[in-house]
Amino acid sequence: MSKRVFIKTFGCQMNEYDSQKMADLLHSVHGMQTVERPEEADLLLMNTCSVREKASEKLFSELGRWRELKEARPEVVIGVGGCVASQEGTAIFERAPYVDLVFGPQTLHRLPELFTAVAAGRKKLIDVSFPEIEKFDRLPEPRADGPTAYVSIMEGCSKYCTFCVVPYTRGEEFSRPFDDVIAEIHALASQGVREVTLLGQNVNAYRGPMSDGRLIDLPALIRFVAAIKGIERIRYTTSHPIEFSQRLIDVYALEPKLVSHVHLPVQSGSDRILALMKRGHTTLEYLSKIRALRKIRPDISISSDFIVGFPGETQTDFDATMNLIDQVDFDYSFSFIYSPRPGTPASGLSDTLTLLEKKHRLAILQRRIEELGREKSHGMIGSRQRVLVTRPSRKNQEELAARTDNNRIVNFAGPADLIGQFIEVEIVEAHANSLRGRFLNSVKKAS
Repeated sequence: MSKRVFIKTFGCQMNEYDSQKMADLLHSVHGMQTVERPEEADLLLMNTCSVREKASEKLFSELGRWRELKEARPEVVIGVGGCVASQEGTAIFERAPYVDLVFGPQTLHRLPELFTAVAAGRKKLIDVSFPEIEKFDRLPEPRADGPTAYVSIMEGCSKYCTFCVVPYTRGEEFSRPFDDVIAEIHALASQGVREVTLLGQNVNAYRGPMSDGRLIDLPALIRFVAAIKGIERIRYTTSHPIEFSQRLIDVYALEPKLVSHVHLPVQSGSDRILALMKRGHTTLEYLSKIRALRKIRPDISISSDFIVGFPGETQTDFDATMNLIDQVDFDYSFSFIYSPRPGTPASGLSDTLTLLEKKHRLAILQRRIEELGREKSHGMIGSRQRVLVTRPSRKNQEELAARTDNNRIVNFAGPADLIGQFIEVEIVEAHANSLRGRFLNSVKKAS
């Protein structure tokens, strides 16, 4: 009987991509099958994220539940990967001695060998090194799971924002070779993938080497990806305002396959706080990029990240953030109360703001962005939208779910053979987190 693996994933799309690669590797080398319940698995893996608050506590809380499974079946192997693994290292063994292996984001490709060694000798192993491109060189052929796919084009970050732990857990920026990225997307397209999302912690810093030694940037890469047969829609995330260049903005005029949505984290609307965060840009520079983008794509959807209650944030600073939100007219956001990440410069800053006030400000910010998002959703009622049908609806398996160009989920009634196709729907209702559509089956399919 083949071995079975259960993978618990926390965090961003990069972690989702990494978890899929872990599953692919273990299937390729050991014939492992992925299961939905930890009780069924021979190998339990946790892919962690250290960006948000209480990441370590979440890790050890989940490990505590897995401990019972290990006690019942001592042969079960428990592994911890991802950014918390890189950050905590051997401390994981000290707090959870039943864990067998620890590996970082850059060493997940060594997972099959680590599992073999642990299973054979019951020896604890750790590998949180930074071998950079080796990780991608040793990954198996990509396997498509539906009509959409993530493709990692670069990893790491060299910006060293004072609040962020990513440079310390994933290393400096490095870009995958152009040929490797294109080959992976060709393989995915041949398996029916119609939409790709290009991934990187700072994706618009991509500078991939070509076979002749030249470097290619993200705007040029997008044009090449758009030329691949079968690929009809392109997304990318996450961007940094510093490298959101005019060349990238110009691609929105040149390439219709590039979606009308961009996620561009700003974190704060106060120049004083941005300087303390070491973001490297001002609100005026951020706004100028948004205005240039909307000159080309007036209807483009903009989402962002916000940190509320950064050390030293005053009411005036927070008011500046709220002013920026209204100026940009954001569609949605990922917003959080600041929490110090171990080892980051901001963790040593004096923080006098009460938790109650931070929660109050966060509620105000989230409520305003939700209002803006609702207005946009309701404004789509009656419109025709070209959508990619991705899967059965989660709430009603007799319906289908699709995604719009501006990154909204649409649920509608239609035949299952539409999955994987671009179609047109009419938007008939707007809900809190989704839209309801009507399949225009009298219209020729939009693929």
